[in-house]
Amino acid sequence: MSDWQKTNWRDKPRIQMPDYMDQDVLNSVEAQLGKYPPLVFAGEARRLKTQLGAAGRGEAFLLQGGDCAESFEQFSADGIRDTFKVMLQMAMVLTYGAKVPVVKVGRMAGQFAKPRSAPTETVNGVELPSYRGDIINELAFTAEARMPDPKKMLQAYTQAAATLNLLRAFSTGGYADVHQVHAWTLGFTESDKAEAYREMAKRITDTLDFMRAAGVTTETAHTLQTVEFYTSHEGLLLEYEEALTRLDSTSGKWLAGSGHMIWIGDRTRQPDGAHVEFCRGVLNPIGLKCGPTTTAEDLKILMQKLNPQNEEGKLTLIARFGAGKVGAHLPNLIKAVKEEGANVTWVCDPMHGNTIKSATGYKTRPFDSVLGEVRDFFGVHQAEGTIPGGVHFEMTGQDVTECTGGVRDVTEEDLSARYHTACDPRLNADQSLELAFLVAEELSNLRGGSEAREAV
Repeated sequence: MSDWQKTNWRDKPRIQMPDYMDQDVLNSVEAQLGKYPPLVFAGEARRLKTQLGAAGRGEAFLLQGGDCAESFEQFSADGIRDTFKVMLQMAMVLTYGAKVPVVKVGRMAGQFAKPRSAPTETVNGVELPSYRGDIINELAFTAEARMPDPKKMLQAYTQAAATLNLLRAFSTGGYADVHQVHAWTLGFTESDKAEAYREMAKRITDTLDFMRAAGVTTETAHTLQTVEFYTSHEGLLLEYEEALTRLDSTSGKWLAGSGHMIWIGDRTRQPDGAHVEFCRGVLNPIGLKCGPTTTAEDLKILMQKLNPQNEEGKLTLIARFGAGKVGAHLPNLIKAVKEEGANVTWVCDPMHGNTIKSATGYKTRPFDSVLGEVRDFFGVHQAEGTIPGGVHFEMTGQDVTECTGGVRDVTEEDLSARYHTACDPRLNADQSLELAFLVAEELSNLRGGSEAREAV
């Protein structure tokens, strides 16, 4: 893509980005970031693209999950470990249901910036700029805290590097041993209310026992001890993204060195906007959020811009409509993809369309609505003869009370007990694992139905 430079986005309309007051400080921060090593490497991004291509063909399944917005204050090794742990558990259950490899991608090591529905907010008659994530400003409601500070990009880089360092150690150091992961999962199913999931857990146990009896153990099979784990975030703050973009000497293409996969949000997907311009030029896999206002014509233009070579695994379409609304929107977009003959990987984000305000004043997401959207997503793809390639959750390994429902039956009255998110409500560890069991059942049913059709 010889006409593309990593600075081209600066000539395009920009939205959902801060206006920094001190240009000299901003220039200094960008120059400093430009000297730092990239956080990820081109070979890793290419490998993820290959695996996402497999998910688009139904030969793999994407599990993408993690924080709504990573926090400087809540950053800890335990927090990283707990989210990584529950994602491994979810992946094991999904692998059993889908009978294909699960591609594990965290919303981690870069998910610091957030788009907002309004540029300002008013509290007790005082109007201040909205909180846009720790990489930009602070949550505290003061004029000083809400002032965008370029130096926060340096702290975000440091935290992302530390997070990646720990994730890589966990991925290859024995923590991801398949037998250990399943033992954790069994702890969840021992609960009285998790009885519905015990049978699947037992079948997984039987499979592992058979493998062990056949001589396939963690000592003889390296793949049972290690996992590939990738990172992703919304590529929202383009000064940060540009500063970490590097030329890959192997391919001669540009790599967004901030994460393996970056996505464009539903609010920033303007075909002629800055975010699409930046993302069209990097070799990384790109996600595109598709909401209720996404038209077939816009999608056709965006697919051509973001994946002009029609590469498999390059473009992941992340549908986020809301429970009960999938049938009204998704078929039109699937039709547009078919008409273009486009290679895409379809993924369901059942979180962002299902946010409500509880009677107690907290933003929340009902577990049943999240599950309902996933089931609607699978149902439409089954009707259209297309492939549901993955799921995308806002979740944490912590025992928070932010989404209602699930086996622990979090109620609206419970929300105040452990409501820690700075932005949107996340599934807790139990809710995340329960959702994995339920999605695995859907995948197993889909697989059974397709095999029956093939037999006929």
